[in-house]
Amino acid sequence: MPDIDRVLVVGATGRTGRHTAEAAAARGLTPVALTRDALRGRRLLPPGTEIVAGDLTDPDTLTQAVADVDAVIFVHGSDDDGRSESFERIDYGGVANVLTALGDRRPRIVLQTTIFVTRQNHYFNDSGHALDWKRRSERLVRLSGAPYTIVRPGWLDAGEGGGHLRIEQGDTGEGGIGRDVLGALLVEALLDDTAVGRTFEVFSGPGPATTDFTALFAEAEPDVPGAPDAVKDTDNLPLDAEPARVKDDLAHLRIH
Repeated sequence: MPDIDRVLVVGATGRTGRHTAEAAAARGLTPVALTRDALRGRRLLPPGTEIVAGDLTDPDTLTQAVADVDAVIFVHGSDDDGRSESFERIDYGGVANVLTALGDRRPRIVLQTTIFVTRQNHYFNDSGHALDWKRRSERLVRLSGAPYTIVRPGWLDAGEGGGHLRIEQGDTGEGGIGRDVLGALLVEALLDDTAVGRTFEVFSGPGPATTDFTALFAEAEPDVPGAPDAVKDTDNLPLDAEPARVKDDLAHLRIH
């Protein structure tokens, strides 16, 4: 198990983020919550959570948030922001800005994105290319040099419910997962070295609750080191056709 104490939870006051902070605290970690509203953060998050003010879209405000953290869990998203540019600015830009604020440090990272992230024809991609920007955020993490796990959950708080987890790869499946179960999984992925370097979809359902996370993570095939995409992803987002900003971000990561 890695030596981790202070964990920056990006998106901690969101519906999944609250469960993630609670799971981190339950495992003896210190959640560090990045929020624009400190009072709201203190009201929603478990006792012992450190509240750090900052704006995910403004890298100059993130220096204090990333100071002395041992790990980062990204559970943020622009789902409640109807502007089409929000996916680039928040879902992708938030990851880019935190990596920039970290400088040369590369703590353990767990990034939550979503199923469908490689399915460009899905309707989620119709306005603002939401899925493409989430996939680009995955690429940033894979090429950052940090030890990482990327989790693509199914429909949140949907399906039959239950704590029995199953994982898939290749982004072809569909199903639901409870936010509480997901929050716990994200923390376990942070604490289990078997999860490092893996990208997988995850779903939950009825049956015995999953407790052996090492065995669960071992079911996933590791990503190819240095590859921008996950091991079984469809190759349908060519790097040479990417926006200039994305090319610049990736080039910067490769030289650090």
